[in-house]
Amino acid sequence: MMTNDAMTIDPAYAAEPEHPDAAENQAFGFWLYLMSDLVLFAAIFATYAVLGKSYAGGPTGRELFDLPYVFVETMLLLFSSGTCGLAMLAMHRERKRAVLGLLAVTLLLGCGFIAMEIGEFHSMIADGNGPQRSAFLSSFFTLVGTHGLHVTFGIVWLVTMMVQVRMHGLIPENRRRLICLSMFWHFLDLIWVGVFTFVYLMGVLP
Repeated sequence: MMTNDAMTIDPAYAAEPEHPDAAENQAFGFWLYLMSDLVLFAAIFATYAVLGKSYAGGPTGRELFDLPYVFVETMLLLFSSGTCGLAMLAMHRERKRAVLGLLAVTLLLGCGFIAMEIGEFHSMIADGNGPQRSAFLSSFFTLVGTHGLHVTFGIVWLVTMMVQVRMHGLIPENRRRLICLSMFWHFLDLIWVGVFTFVYLMGVLP
């Protein structure tokens, strides 16, 4: 039984049913993309592992990293992953308004994460600790910045999907796109847990 805020289907979309093979091919293609992204991050993590102790007489992670600040960043991203998951549950229950509301909360949390990351970068660069200062900082900015760019892309995707759901409802195409978005967002969350542990926590150890 459908609720009052159940999906609203645009007649233009309803006229052409989705081909099952096309949906499977798109899902397979997205999995390939995630695997290629995983390889990319693995290579950047490996680079950081090699260069992460090359301070060139400059500051170390222990001197630079503000762990409570980064912990708040991490909580924002973890909570955004939770609200994204709740949005998927609402989607399966055909609750369009709940999906839009939860995506909006995910968007705000993601924007908060990016704002804090930009603040951290700005503070470090203003103090003369930019990526050119040492190999350690070059690899740090590359790793954290690459993740930040992915989150920024996810934010743009979130806005796009909110517009699509508002305009066309929870049609099959939008449901599939939302599932891919959720997978991408959770993937970024897992990558950040690795960054927080490997870069920040290990970086402040004596």
